[in-house]
Amino acid sequence: MRPTPPPRSPSSRSASLDAMSDLVARVREVLPSVRRDLEDLIRIESVWADPARRGEVRRSADAVAGLLSDAGFGDVQIVSEGGAPAVIARHPAPPGAPTVLLYAHHDVQPEGDPVQWHTPPFEPTERDGRLYGRGSADDKAGIATHLAAFRAHGGNPPVGVTVFVEGEEESGSPSLSRLLAAHRDTLASDVIVIADSDNWSTEVPSLTVTLRGLADCVVEVATLDHGLHSGLWGGVVPDALSVLVRLLASLHDDDGNVAVEGLHEATAADVDFSPDRVREETGMLPGVQEIGTGTVPQRLWAKPAITVIGIDTTPIEKSSNTLIPRARAKVSMRVAPGGDAAEHLAALTRHLETHAPWGAKVTVTPGDLGQPYAIDTTGPVYDAARAAFRQAWGTEPVETGIGGSIPFIAEFAKTFPQAKILVTGVEDPATQAHSVNESLHLGVLEKAAISEALLLANLAP
Repeated sequence: MRPTPPPRSPSSRSASLDAMSDLVARVREVLPSVRRDLEDLIRIESVWADPARRGEVRRSADAVAGLLSDAGFGDVQIVSEGGAPAVIARHPAPPGAPTVLLYAHHDVQPEGDPVQWHTPPFEPTERDGRLYGRGSADDKAGIATHLAAFRAHGGNPPVGVTVFVEGEEESGSPSLSRLLAAHRDTLASDVIVIADSDNWSTEVPSLTVTLRGLADCVVEVATLDHGLHSGLWGGVVPDALSVLVRLLASLHDDDGNVAVEGLHEATAADVDFSPDRVREETGMLPGVQEIGTGTVPQRLWAKPAITVIGIDTTPIEKSSNTLIPRARAKVSMRVAPGGDAAEHLAALTRHLETHAPWGAKVTVTPGDLGQPYAIDTTGPVYDAARAAFRQAWGTEPVETGIGGSIPFIAEFAKTFPQAKILVTGVEDPATQAHSVNESLHLGVLEKAAISEALLLANLAP
């Protein structure tokens, strides 16, 4: 892999302001067609997690491949390494120019209860400057951004461009490592743009620079080999659900901080994240208090977090006056940047195995792992990105973290250690990704597309 040629100097970029203005105008010219293509993609129910709709995911891959081919990519292929279909499209780099890999994913989350949607989840609908529909933002808008930037350059940007659109990100990207290994030479690049994050607001862009990792497990507690009459034995023999409740409560202290020993804590960016913003963006009920100590960015981006995301026990409608012999829960942990997900899972396992009351038997079954990641934002590639954001948005980007996990970014970093990684996105605080009534702010789409088109220009030697 050749080293990344440095972007043009600030003086040479200033000399081409007219060219940049023309490029911005061309982005705006192509946006209507890009929006129509985005709406067509939203209508495809590409939910890989639903086996009944895997044919729709394949139809979505075909549609994405067709759009990239029509945009001018001469080398477009649909690939699969035992998982969902992904699309790879390549435009070769001019001599001496770097290659930029543009990532997005075409699969979407299940829509949940359609009754809770204000409009049909797979019928794109504009309301108050936002486009509603499942995948409108996460992450078919990422595909639209890449299309707009490429079309604005007339299908012939001054750098090499490879587009990689994955098909199972919402299912944890289980075959991504195989895809990267099998197509490493095709995907090799100098700069990787991951268009799957969010922005500080609809007026202020973000560059995501840290991401927490993920580790989860299922813990089962057992106190009996069969259920017992609670009237005959209650008060003497412990039931498994009471044990599980106490065990899960031991994962946090009274302030809501994680109480597991041996976990890593990093340092978050110094940005203002007010309590009012927390309430506005989360829908916390009146009277509910925040948990944990430290600033909101510190708790969201740089400290571990543990959440109980599921419990298996007797449902209320089937309950009887019986001591429950076994109960289990799924526990999800977020790992701060700089920590190791496997080591954190081991620490969580030790805690669960040693904190069950009354001698209850504990079995911990490990689950998924995803490593955290921290990005070095120094150097000419990030300077080029900031310049693009300034012109597109009219303000400096905020460097933020992500409380959630995007484990595949660590996979890209491991496979292409020399590449510079930029994590961008088309979401904003009101997007409601993964929730009902997901939406895309159309003004943000325009600014994201302009930013990316300008970035491709700025990276030219």
